[in-house]
Parts: sequence; structure tokens; C-alpha cells
Amino acid sequence: MHELSLPADLVARVIERAGRAHPFDVIEPARTAFVVVDMQNYFMKPGFQGEVPKARAIVPAVNRLAASLRELGGHVVWVKNATNDTRESWSVYHDWLQTPARRDRRYASMDLAHEGHALWAELDVQPADAQIVKKRFSAFLPGSSQIESYLRGRGIDTVLIGGTATNVCCESSARDAMMLNFKVVMVHDVLATYTDEEHNATLRNFYSIFGDVQTIDEVIASLKRGVDKAAA
Repeated sequence: MHELSLPADLVARVIERAGRAHPFDVIEPARTAFVVVDMQNYFMKPGFQGEVPKARAIVPAVNRLAASLRELGGHVVWVKNATNDTRESWSVYHDWLQTPARRDRRYASMDLAHEGHALWAELDVQPADAQIVKKRFSAFLPGSSQIESYLRGRGIDTVLIGGTATNVCCESSARDAMMLNFKVVMVHDVLATYTDEEHNATLRNFYSIFGDVQTIDEVIASLKRGVDKAAA
């Protein structure tokens, strides 16, 4: 698991801008979704091209936050990347930013029918959870998935982001969700990428302007404050 590093001067700037260190320190569970990004075999299983080794270490934390949010009345959404129907529509990424060999392995092993597309078996996925397929790094990019309309239909206005990789699909989804007017929290200890440096660079940048960064314990405390506020 990564070590979180948010410099004191950055926290001070957020306090100056938002009036407190955590802009979303009161979260209403019923209006909240934990969006877990790309915890699939392609990114989790040893030997796969997209493997992020640190992602396996966050599985217990992901399960813990999912269980806590369900218990408090929130919703869990598992987002899965797929390469189907992207050969022409995303050809720049596949044909220019990867070697032909890597491109072909990605196409093959993240296809809906391939085991690489499936969720990692150790995740605590429940029948009431949603599973949504995306076709770009960001789940919230228009045309990538149906997640925005799905969440709006459930009255969700707050998104907790977890999964892998922190600085790729998770960051892309978090930024786009904010631009679509969701309250967004990137949850440090349910996110993973290759290095602490990449992880913290993303969280610092997101926290500086786009939304909030909290730990699991901070998120659970924020959710409980939301419950107390609703009961008051």
C-alpha cells in the first residue's frame, strides 16, 4: 500500500480556498457511490500486461470500504475496462502510443470474453452492487460508459473513487466526475499504482483544485457525520 504525502503548504492552500481541510467532510451515504475502477484480472493477475502489483495489496481495504458504505446505506459500483469496439474509435492510443505487440495483447486480454476482463476473485462483490463497462480510461467521459445516467437515476451526487491505476483511469474518472458536477473524493488507501511518487503526485494535484482526498477512516467518519446530519 502507498504512503500518503500531502504537504502542509498544500493543506493550508486548500483550507484557505475551501475553509477546511476536507471540503466533503459531511457525506450523505444514501447519495454516495463507491466507484471501484479496473480491479480486473488484466490489472491484478501476475503475468498480465497491465499488472499493477500494488493493486493486490489494497483488496482488503476496498472490501472494507465497500462493506461500510453498504451498511450505511450507500451504493457500490464496479467499473470494468473493455477493448471491444475501440479499434477504430481509439486508434491513436492503440496504434501510436503502444507497440503493435502491446496493442494486440491489450485488445485480446481485455476483451469482454477474456478472463482478463473479469473482476479479481478476492473482491467482495455483492448482488446489489452495479457492474458497469467502460471503453476509455475515464468512466465518466461521455460515450465511455453509462455511469453518469446510472448514478443520476439513483440520486447519487457524491463519488468515492478507488481502484487502479491511481494516476490513469482513477484520476481520469475522478476529474471528469467533478466536471459533471459530482462531489468527488479520491480515497488514498483504496487506490494503487506503480510507485508512491506517481500516487502522491496525482492525489496532490487532485486535492489542490478538483476535489477531496481522504483515507478510509476519514471517509467513514465523514459518512457517519452525514448520517447524524440527516437524523438531526
